This record gives sequence, structure tokens and C-alpha cells, in this order.
Amino acid sequence: MTEQTEDGPKILLGVTGGIASYKSPELVRRLTERGAQVQVVMSRGAREFVSPLTFQAVSGRRVRDDIWDAQAEAAMGHIELARWADLIVIAPATAHCIGLLANGLADDLLSTICLATTAPLMLAPAMNHVMWRHPAVQTNVRALDQRGVRILGPATGDQACGEEGPGRMLEPAEIVDAVYAAPERLISQSLKGLTVVITAGPTREPIDPVRYVTNRSSGKMGYALASAAREAGASVVLVSGPVALPVPRGVKRVEVETAEEMYRAVNAHVGAADVFIGCAAVSDYRPESPSTHKIKRKAEAMSLALVRSPDTLASVAALVGGPFTVGFAAETQDVTGHARAKLTNKGVDMMAANLVGPDCGFDQETNALTVLWEGGEAQLEQASKAVVARRLVTLIAARYHATRGTRGAAPQAGTPVS
Repeated sequence: MTEQTEDGPKILLGVTGGIASYKSPELVRRLTERGAQVQVVMSRGAREFVSPLTFQAVSGRRVRDDIWDAQAEAAMGHIELARWADLIVIAPATAHCIGLLANGLADDLLSTICLATTAPLMLAPAMNHVMWRHPAVQTNVRALDQRGVRILGPATGDQACGEEGPGRMLEPAEIVDAVYAAPERLISQSLKGLTVVITAGPTREPIDPVRYVTNRSSGKMGYALASAAREAGASVVLVSGPVALPVPRGVKRVEVETAEEMYRAVNAHVGAADVFIGCAAVSDYRPESPSTHKIKRKAEAMSLALVRSPDTLASVAALVGGPFTVGFAAETQDVTGHARAKLTNKGVDMMAANLVGPDCGFDQETNALTVLWEGGEAQLEQASKAVVARRLVTLIAARYHATRGTRGAAPQAGTPVS
């Protein structure tokens, strides 16, 4: 048995009923060698392939496999397990398991934990190649992928049934590499006990009752940040402009429409915040005198007088004893130069800047950021907005604890976050 470190990442390994479960004890061994604390949770079917005693021997922890375990419920029940985990890995993940999770069903301890946790989730599918290609399975896989669940594999090759094709579970070493290739997924308590207020989406400034001035923001980056901050253990308030996105699990959303409404909502909540992230694309200007009735098309030309909207980000940064403040700068040119000027002029602790245009930034599924702070910067390379959000939360947590708290250490200038 490999000794586990008390400060290592807490990984809950789910094992479901597939023949590939014979590889799972080796996965436990390799994870513990990397310093992880591993708690195995088995489905009913998994017990038909591998004995719980095998996993107990390699993990050093009693295996959990029954939601009705009265003794466990008195100590670490399904809610405690869900909160304990920094990351949940299910290997192998059968078609049945994938279907349960995709449809929000919980018929055993493992699936219940997955619904009750805010920890990131990785699945290593394993099944016959015909099952893997079945439209229902592919629909379920896509649904999970869209929710941010990371799908590892499957590999293609010989299968236990004697056939060949996609459906083999990745080898334990490959799964471990995938886990540690994304270390931001293992820091889910980096903001534990903190309150984070985040703004997201566009604002709409009325011209008349049917028209408004707005921008192209979809809100996806801000919502991804809210989800990542919640994963990191924070209590999250999301002040959102009008978007068509579901509220991240465990996040409190405050809906607003105009820049003035966003300003008031943020300042109503920011007094209790430890961190403020201004990710919303707030309208810098608004119509000076909106019409109370629909403006009719009569004249050949029309002028629209605009006045400045309140600056929410600057107002938070100016608070005495206020939160650690992070701004966003969406630029079409000289991204770093404009962002550095905004960092200084706004008086914020950190500035995250990105290039926007017809094919990048707004309304896209991916993003890349240049993150600046006094004396340093980091490049967050192009990736899905969920991944970029987790990387940014890693940086924010490190800077917060280095400048406002006692934990963590500040990233060195130019240090990449992968």
C-alpha cells in the first residue's frame, strides 16, 4: 500500500460494472504514488468484477458502495463524500453510468454523490464498440461534455468480447496523466470560505420601449467563472445582464438589465465580498433621454445623445478595505498596452485582457487571456471558456492569498498556468 499525503488532492474514484474495472486498482496505485488521497466508491455491478477488499488494500481506505450504510452516514455519508472530493474520476464509466449522469438520475451511492458535488468530474468510458457508437450513448456523452464533464477516451483496440473498435478504457497511466495535466481541477478549495461577486453578460440601455444599445457579450465567460469559483469552494453571487444561460449550480444569480442596475446590484452585495470579478461587458454610454414611446421612422436622419454610464469596476476598486478586484478588458488592438493602462487607471488588483472581434472573444466557445497585475503577468492559452475560467481562478486565488491572506503564493512574472 502506498502512503497517502494528508495535503494531497482528494480524488474520489468511482468504479462501475465493466470488465475494465480490473484496471482500476492499478489506477488507485498510480494516483496515490502521485500523492493523491483516493476514496473508492463502487457501483453494485462493479462488485461482480473486483472485490472491495482489493481497493481497500491499495487505497488504505474502506470502500464505500452502499448509500444505506448507516455507519457511514453517521460519519462520512454521501453529502460528506461529495464535499470532500476535489475531483471525481469514474473509471470505468459504463453506458448505464453515463446515462444516469446525463439525465440527472441517482439510483446508487456513486450517482448520488455526482449530483451532490461541486467538484469537477472526469469519465473514462468503457464498453463494447457498438454500444459506444449508439446514438443514445453519444447524445448522453455530448450532454455531459457541454456541462463541463471531461471525457477521457475511449481508446480503440481489441475488446473483451473478441471484437475490435472504440470503447476500451484508457490505460491507468493515461488517466493519471490527464488528471495531473489539468492541476486547476485539483484545487477546488482554493477559495474555500470566501465570498466572490462576479458580473457577467451585456447590459441593455433603452432608446425607447422596444430598442436599446447593447453589445455582443454572451455571458459565457462570466458564467464559466462563476462555476469555477463555486468549484473552488467560494460562495458566489453572479450579477448578470440579460443572457440565455442556466445558472451554475450553487450560485446565486441577481438579474439586471442596465448599467445603472448593475452598478446598484454590485454595490448592494460587494460589501460582504472578498473577491470581485468584473467580467460583464457594461455599456460605457447610455441614451441621455430614452423615449417613453416607440420612435417612429420619419426623418432621414436622427441623432442620439449619449451620456456616460456609472463605472462599476472603478467604484469597487475605490472602496476602502474593499475586495480583491479583478477587471476585464476586451480589446481589438494592443491588448496588453490597453489592459496595463486600465489596470493602473482603474486601480484594480488584476486585469484579464482578451482580443475580441468577428472570430474571437464574444459569442465564442473558447477564449485566451493575458492576465496582468503589479509586477507580473501570465498568459492563459486558448482553450474552452470553462478551462480558461478555472485557470484564471487559480491565479486569482494565488494572488488573493499572497496579498490579502496567508495561504498560497503569488505566481512569478511570466509564469504560465496550464
